[in-house]
Amino acid sequence: MMTIHPVLKHIEQPAFSISLFVPDPAEVQHVYFDLKTGDNNTPFPYWAKIWSASLAMGSFLQQHTAYVQGKKVLELAAGLGLPSLLAARYATSVCCSDYAPEAVAVAMQSAAHHGLTNMQCRVLNWHHLPDDIEADVLILSDVNYDPSEFEVLYRVLRRFIVNRTTVLLATPQRLMAKSFIERLLPWCVQQHELTVYEEGQDTMISVLVLEKK
Repeated sequence: MMTIHPVLKHIEQPAFSISLFVPDPAEVQHVYFDLKTGDNNTPFPYWAKIWSASLAMGSFLQQHTAYVQGKKVLELAAGLGLPSLLAARYATSVCCSDYAPEAVAVAMQSAAHHGLTNMQCRVLNWHHLPDDIEADVLILSDVNYDPSEFEVLYRVLRRFIVNRTTVLLATPQRLMAKSFIERLLPWCVQQHELTVYEEGQDTMISVLVLEKK
């Protein structure tokens, strides 16, 4: 278990602004290497950073509020939960989830900071999703980065889409993920390209809207 002390950070983007708790990168790195010394299988805490895809998803949600207005929203692999926090401004309910308990704990701090009574944070692993979990809208940001996860991720997306959930997927344009994205295109009803400026460079992010046709 990674013990860290996140600090409140203000994020300013052209489409939105929000404050949320974010771990200090130096502390994360220090704690990670300490844990890895004791257990070489310690997973890298990818959840501890705000990635460009989550910023793009936040912008997309702010610019297309109809997707979450009055809806039941689920975010998988939410990390620090930036899209969930923005969706909670409009949604009836939001479930912000991640497989890492540490990520969920930090997201809970951010939800409490904003006094969000319609947002819950819970540990969920897409390998073992409860049979009864459902949502009007499923949000995922930068989840298709590990080819070994593509098949199970595809099955998860298919399950929700077949059940009439609208899936919003934000992804960097990675060559290795091309085949995975191509499998989703039969469900793609819209595709938006957003440019995120971060740390001195532009990153192009695709946001796919997936629905059963």
